[in-house]
Amino acid sequence: MARHNLAHVKAGTLALAPEVARVPAAHYVDPARFQRELERIWRRLPLMLACSAELPRPGDYKAITAAGVPVLIARGGDGALRAFVNMCSHRGAQLVLEGTGHAKRFSCPYHAWTYDERGALVGISSAAEFGEIDETCHGLTPLRLAERAGLVFVLLDPASPLDIDAFLCGYDALLAEFGFESWHVAGRRELAGPNWKIAYDGYLDLYHLPILHKNTFGSSFPNRALYYAFGPHQRVDSPNPLLLKLAERPEPEWDVRYLLGGVWTVFPHVSIASFDAGGRGVLVSQLFPGPGPLESTTVQTYLTEKAPNDAERAAIEKTFELLGYVVREEDYATGLRQQRALATGAKSFVLFGRNEGGGQRFHRWVDHLLCLDDAALASAFPGEIA
Repeated sequence: MARHNLAHVKAGTLALAPEVARVPAAHYVDPARFQRELERIWRRLPLMLACSAELPRPGDYKAITAAGVPVLIARGGDGALRAFVNMCSHRGAQLVLEGTGHAKRFSCPYHAWTYDERGALVGISSAAEFGEIDETCHGLTPLRLAERAGLVFVLLDPASPLDIDAFLCGYDALLAEFGFESWHVAGRRELAGPNWKIAYDGYLDLYHLPILHKNTFGSSFPNRALYYAFGPHQRVDSPNPLLLKLAERPEPEWDVRYLLGGVWTVFPHVSIASFDAGGRGVLVSQLFPGPGPLESTTVQTYLTEKAPNDAERAAIEKTFELLGYVVREEDYATGLRQQRALATGAKSFVLFGRNEGGGQRFHRWVDHLLCLDDAALASAFPGEIA
């Protein structure tokens, strides 16, 4: 990727899509299509639901709701992470509130049925009076999980035929160069946003940076993009003149930290962008659909390579607040107004230019996955959509 980037720096060119693409405006606002997206994308594909840094110790857990499914992720005494539906087998109450914590057992707040870190039912209150059941058949519902590159992927549908590693298309091997396993959580928040695809379009869009963000941070960024695809996952970066200095040295001496810039997106809902305030850090954005097509929630987690000192923490907090403002007041405020206009039906299509190939590819993958049955989904990755 660095060699490709350098070639465009030297030539002053971009890799452009073959033509301008049109996406139906209704795709952003139609309730029936949104329900199909929930069923065929969000509940059949692995979602990145946690950073390993959020659950570093045995006994750590995280509870989160994704696409309407309450999920409990727990790190066992053996160091392995496991995921379950956050639902008691007795009457369906959620075991723990959303957030992170530490526990070796989980006791339901409704009737105190208790489960261990592996999801086994290990205690029924007033068991003699309750009646005889086979406890081994009433553990928590497990969900498939894979911890890769310091990120935690979970499949919401236990019946999904998809293999998590096949879905990642080798992209996790590149993300592993960050070494997120040993990084630190410096901040976390949630932001309300527009339709999930409007929000995701922004992850892949450098075209708007010096325009929409001209009064915050965008004036220092070019609006030119290079895209690198690994199945549906994409990295977007600008032609980077700083790489010319690396080219003066043999490639084995190139510092990988300078090769990891840009924005790394994980389909269908994650963006990882690098920042240097208070030391090396990244903003991890996890996008989740809301209850309808016009709503979404984004979880922003700021990770730092090293635990910050007081001065570094102050710089990180300042940057984190700025990024929250930029997304809330510029990106998502614009997106909310955008979807209100799209809902009028005044325009049949929106356009993605030849310089917006990442957005074109994203929408092709969405359309493709909505058409696949479970049997076809199992072999859909890796691949590229024409």
